[in-house]
Amino acid sequence: MIIKKHIIFSQVLFLLFINLSLQAQEKRMPFNINSFKLKNGLQVFLSEDNSLPLISVVIAYKVGSLYEKPGKTGLAYMLENLMFYGSNNVGRMQHISFIQKVGGQLNAETKEDKTIFYQTVPSNQFPLVLWLESDRMKSLTINASNVRKAKDSLIDEIHHRSANNDYLESSQYFYQLIYNDFAYSHPVIGKEEDIANITIEDVKNFYHTYYTPNNAVLCIVGNFEGRKIQNIIRKYFETIPRGETPPPLVLPKVSETKGTVKTLNNYLASLPGFYLGFRIASPYEDDYYTLSIIEYILLRGRSSRLYKKLFKKERIAFQFNGGIEKRNDRAIFKIFVTNSNKITMQQSQKAIFSEITNLKSNLISKKELLKSKNIFKMDYINQYDESIESKAIFISETFLSQITLDNLPNELERYLSVTTSAVIGIMNRYFTDEKILLNIKIR
Repeated sequence: MIIKKHIIFSQVLFLLFINLSLQAQEKRMPFNINSFKLKNGLQVFLSEDNSLPLISVVIAYKVGSLYEKPGKTGLAYMLENLMFYGSNNVGRMQHISFIQKVGGQLNAETKEDKTIFYQTVPSNQFPLVLWLESDRMKSLTINASNVRKAKDSLIDEIHHRSANNDYLESSQYFYQLIYNDFAYSHPVIGKEEDIANITIEDVKNFYHTYYTPNNAVLCIVGNFEGRKIQNIIRKYFETIPRGETPPPLVLPKVSETKGTVKTLNNYLASLPGFYLGFRIASPYEDDYYTLSIIEYILLRGRSSRLYKKLFKKERIAFQFNGGIEKRNDRAIFKIFVTNSNKITMQQSQKAIFSEITNLKSNLISKKELLKSKNIFKMDYINQYDESIESKAIFISETFLSQITLDNLPNELERYLSVTTSAVIGIMNRYFTDEKILLNIKIR
């Protein structure tokens, strides 16, 4: 009897130990990270990764096309370009040549709610990157010549995109339908007529308002020594004056609109097609976790329902893509399909609505749900595990979002805990008749 009690007690202790271990794993960050803030408000994140003798440096500013006013579209994208046009101690395009000469790589990206600059260099070259980034944060050269060249370059890029994308016009019209307001619907690159009217004062005001240390995050990932790199960061960035607090971003409320079906005559398009969109939950609402798994069930990968139906089984689609698109605090579920003719276009729409109805009416099997979750998990982890650059971008974007880094350890688990009943409930909540359907006609 005593032996039996001892065994039971041991089993209880073992289960308690396992439970505590699982809780500790849930709260553990997926990577090491240290953070501090400079006196001027610059937020800094450091994550050591000694797998390769490389360092990735990311500077992200909390500004994008959402911060533009009507008639001034393209300002955020133009500032991204101008950041390579020189500063007090760096000539035009020298930033690029300096990085490339030491064997580094660099790029930049403007989104609706953020602008990101990133470069990866040999680990002994990180002071060069910090000097370059701090110089253009402090003293960007904004003059008539640079602004004129940036405007010409941007307009050329718009023409190039139009010439190489048959569906650009229809895509922009679709976003105007589904967002139904200026802030979210206008293209990040801007409109040609707006860019032509941008002044030097517009550019200077935008730069001095948003390109400040207190509106930025610096993230460094790679092979470095923590104390040494902190001293160098302070050397180059702490002398930059703090900017005025940027004005709060005032965004329009989501307007309640009914479903819309439109047809656009797109004579540049080579094939007929259509856009299908649903307004879904914000990325910061609980429903978003289930919606993300639904995205994988319906259209992520060759084993997804829509891919198998449109390409493998019925073979009626010529081109097919889509998924969830996030713009700050809003999200949509978009599907884009092109077809060989009008009949197959109608068949594709029927097939898509059939799968949506099926997922709204019948519980998904646990096997299919697990498969979709596994593919999602791999993609999620790759965001920060694919390279040191991807990790630095992931940390920066997470910080600038409404998801705090403290909650990051449990984020993946929230996606993976989605149930079959949750899928059917969310499908019926968001995939309703209030859809946006844009048919594309050709000549």
